[in-house]
Amino acid sequence: MKLFRVEHDGGAKYALEVDGALRQVDGDIFAGPPYRYGAEIKPARILAPVTPSKIVAIGLNYKDHAAEMNKPLPAEPLMFMKPSTSVIGTLDTIRLPTVHGRIDYEGELGAVIGKLTYRVRADQALAHVLGYTCVNDVTARDLQKKDVQYTRAKGFDTFAPIGPCIAVGLDSAALDIQTRVNGEVRQSSNTRQLIFAVREIIAFVSAVMTLLPGDIISTGTPSGVGPLQPGDRVSVSIEGIGELVNPVTE
Repeated sequence: MKLFRVEHDGGAKYALEVDGALRQVDGDIFAGPPYRYGAEIKPARILAPVTPSKIVAIGLNYKDHAAEMNKPLPAEPLMFMKPSTSVIGTLDTIRLPTVHGRIDYEGELGAVIGKLTYRVRADQALAHVLGYTCVNDVTARDLQKKDVQYTRAKGFDTFAPIGPCIAVGLDSAALDIQTRVNGEVRQSSNTRQLIFAVREIIAFVSAVMTLLPGDIISTGTPSGVGPLQPGDRVSVSIEGIGELVNPVTE
């Protein structure tokens, strides 16, 4: 089941994909399925699937990426945040700041929180997930190395593309994930490579802060990270979700 947030009749609406068509959802998506839906709609464009109060991201959470970076596996999740103002949707443009050196793509699986979550146990955590989406954790790599902490490097406007939809009812345990730049595969892995599973991450994060409906947990990137250039077209695709595509400009 795929939920899209779309621009239609001058506003943002949710639509459910039914037999290849988008049909407007009646009611609150965070109330959970089954969803009531109406007539087919023809959206002006696809929007970011949620407007999160925050994106909580996890660093160094793929075994192959840790090996690529020549770093030991972390003992607990490495947590940082991206601001809501960095969010864009599929086909929106990533704008590269010209004075901050290398800017990298990082394709990731994003868990969309479905209800208020605080101090939830790992064995109950997945009941707090509405569904999953694709995330590109765009990163100013030189600033990340310079600052040590990640806020500036990952917080620029347009540095958090998410979408194209929320896949509801998906099992996140063994999903293929790929990132392509100009059609060339740069990252190719599977969520089996995750060091900390989604349930463990949610338990860890919610022990620190309250997660609100629509917040996103971005679960880390696999090996193969690399730079973006103006004129590139970058895509993140995850099995069962679809493809998040963004052009790149200065």
